Amino acid sequence: MTTTTLAVLVPLLPFLGAVAGLLLGRTAPGFVRPLAVLPTLASLVLAAVVAVRQGGDAAVDAATELTPTGSVPIELALYIDGFAALVAVLVGLVAGCVQIYSTAYLREDPRYASYAALVSLFTSAMFLVVYSGDLIVLLVGWEVMGICSYFLVGHYWETPEARAASIKAFLVTKLGDVPFLLGLFALATDAGSFRITKVLGAVAHDGLDHPTLIALLLLAGVAGKSAQFPLHTWLPDAMAGPTPVSALIHAATMVAAGVYFVARLLPVFEASQAAMIVLAVMAAVTMAGSGVAALAQDDIKRVLAYSTIGQLGYMTGALAVGDRGAAVFHLLSHGAFKALLFLAAGVIIHAAGTNSLAAMSRMSHLRDRVPDAFWTMTVALLALAAIPPFSGFFSKESVLGAAEHASTGHSEYAPAAAGWIVLVTGLLTALLTAAYAARLWLLAFNGRGAEAPDHGREPLPMTAVLWVLAAPSLAVGGFAYRTLPDWFDGGDLAPTLTTSVLGTGLALAGVLVVGAAWRHTTAQAARVPMGAVAAHPERDAAAVEAEAIATHTPAYGDVAAAPDPADPGRVLLGPLHRHAAAGFHLDAVYRALFVRPVQAGASLVRFLDREVVDTYVSGAGTLPRWLGAAVRRAQTGNVQTYVSALLAGAVVLAVAAVLVATGA
Repeated sequence: MTTTTLAVLVPLLPFLGAVAGLLLGRTAPGFVRPLAVLPTLASLVLAAVVAVRQGGDAAVDAATELTPTGSVPIELALYIDGFAALVAVLVGLVAGCVQIYSTAYLREDPRYASYAALVSLFTSAMFLVVYSGDLIVLLVGWEVMGICSYFLVGHYWETPEARAASIKAFLVTKLGDVPFLLGLFALATDAGSFRITKVLGAVAHDGLDHPTLIALLLLAGVAGKSAQFPLHTWLPDAMAGPTPVSALIHAATMVAAGVYFVARLLPVFEASQAAMIVLAVMAAVTMAGSGVAALAQDDIKRVLAYSTIGQLGYMTGALAVGDRGAAVFHLLSHGAFKALLFLAAGVIIHAAGTNSLAAMSRMSHLRDRVPDAFWTMTVALLALAAIPPFSGFFSKESVLGAAEHASTGHSEYAPAAAGWIVLVTGLLTALLTAAYAARLWLLAFNGRGAEAPDHGREPLPMTAVLWVLAAPSLAVGGFAYRTLPDWFDGGDLAPTLTTSVLGTGLALAGVLVVGAAWRHTTAQAARVPMGAVAAHPERDAAAVEAEAIATHTPAYGDVAAAPDPADPGRVLLGPLHRHAAAGFHLDAVYRALFVRPVQAGASLVRFLDREVVDTYVSGAGTLPRWLGAAVRRAQTGNVQTYVSALLAGAVVLAVAAVLVATGA
């Protein structure tokens, strides 16, 4: 088969698997798991074959007109360059691992069939975004991912937290998608086509009349989808969904779609210096703010959620300095180790017998009980903290190196100011990232929370997947920075001496500071009892998580509600801890600025509808009813009454005629 045919099958197979899974979920439940896993793995293999055939050479470019639309056609187009080929492999790898993991994690879930079908549909939509060569077709995949995210985050719809989180994720991302859609139409109008190659060709020949307006409109959608400031607040709350959903949608794929979109259309943004500065500021605020917020979270999944926001900030920072190779390199590296972190967190949640809403301060003695999660999460946290030689070090250093290059004024497209903004904030975030990674590791595996019953080794599908993802987290960076330039734009991705020394030094400083704070707080906390836990029957991981989300309590008994005094984050942040734990109260700000005015407006409309419109409508019906009643009383059926009325009327008319004549 040709490369084009194989590329078409990549998104098609998970889509067919999703349809078949929904149709057979009730009638033939035994086919649900194979239909979830096999099409996704087949797409992974095909995506790898497409990547090998593409090999970083000329892009695979094919198109057919979808339907006649007038002056701006919509085409079913493929455009697979080195970026698309490798990102598709990442999507297939993470989605395949999540589907395998979910067969054990949700083995008792009555809605597993619909869950697996939605994951497959999401995977198909993400493949469509990655491979699409037409902006409208890309938009279809973009929106399908959004609706799948809504349903998957709300998987435990019985709980108010899951319902609220799914609605919030949907509304916030749609808030960004409205200007994003307008930006796509404006871009196609200026370029004369929705086809990505033609758009880039128009940009190369200065064919855009409104580059700044278009870039800013598109950035709104990117901020929503990739959880960047100020539209990032939905992502931490989205952790109310099942943990495998967090690994797939909110770590490696959906939230990376915005970054990938900017990377694919980077020349459009480079056409506006103002847009590049806005992108750099957005990345800087996102990186620093999320790093501080992550250091204050007690929920293990919320720590990872804020970590995702910050790492996406690194990617947008690389794009702000005009280096999409560094951005996509970090996207690939981050996708592997962040998915590993979330899936390992699922194992920890199950073993600890606590949900992610109260997690780390109540975990205890987990290192020996979940050795697979311990070792693989340690690898992933080292990669997250950018400690050499783990993959995160090389990809993060490529971002910092690109920022350093831009700060000297040597970048052709990015202003020096953008380089300085990204470089300084990126180095600060390296310190914060290592600090919250060390804190997570200490609290999760060395905490002094209440002991939960040991229910044996975790299922093989869950632990095997952890080791599969640990391999790229451990080893991919060392050779990737040498080989990826051939797949990308040929730019240098090797670490530079200055940023490597500064970044690694700050990361080690963050680890040491947290370690010192941990020793200090542990000595004080040794005198504080943390409570006891009552035994609870063993259940599968999804049941533990779902019930704990619903009850806001640990799933294995009553634990003292007081916060763990051994948390080094409280010591390091001091008075800032309370504000950082609440996400700097951005949700409260949005409620005051947007939610309450909208609710007040809705209340006013409801009042006007009830008291004014309904009164008018009711009055319009009441008046004819009264007139009808009066006329009805006059219809007595008595002939004498009718004759009398006729004579009276004649007299009145006669008198009126005389008066008129006299007046004349």
